Amino acid sequence: MRKVLFILGQLSDTDVEWMLSAGRKEKISAGSVLIVEGKPVDSVYLVLDGKLSVFVAAMGDRELAVLGSGEIVGEMSFVDSRPPSASVKALEETTLLSIPRSALALKLEKDVGFASRFYHALAVFLSDRLRSTVSRLGFGRDTGLDEAAEYEDELDPLILDTVHLAGSRFDRILKRLMGNQ
Repeated sequence: MRKVLFILGQLSDTDVEWMLSAGRKEKISAGSVLIVEGKPVDSVYLVLDGKLSVFVAAMGDRELAVLGSGEIVGEMSFVDSRPPSASVKALEETTLLSIPRSALALKLEKDVGFASRFYHALAVFLSDRLRSTVSRLGFGRDTGLDEAAEYEDELDPLILDTVHLAGSRFDRILKRLMGNQ
């Protein structure tokens, strides 16, 4: 759920409404592959419910991460237009908000305010992911407790200001798309 806080916290209510109108609810069953390593991705996905596994062929299809509600998928291929470097499959039935790449690209081209907010949100999100990865690899880690140190599960203080907005926006998305399931 944490990742959605980065994205939705930076966007406006109007931006979120656009995402809802441009995207579509998509369900995939357990075992279905959403993204295939090396093959182009035509959407950016917001995980509404369920669990996805991220794995890489070069590592013997070892699971690198499990993604759940509130995670964003396909954003790296959207940013750099390169095929994905990992595959993603559903561990259980998963519901997604699928936003077509073409619609998102057109919106970013035509709406400068949205583009600014979206790319800022993506930069913060990807920066957090990189810091988390570096931390998990053990770089920059000290053995003692340091009150000034940042830990992997800590949110940036600037993000904390928008957490309540992001949470209410995600709840609104869930209510609109998931109903009373």
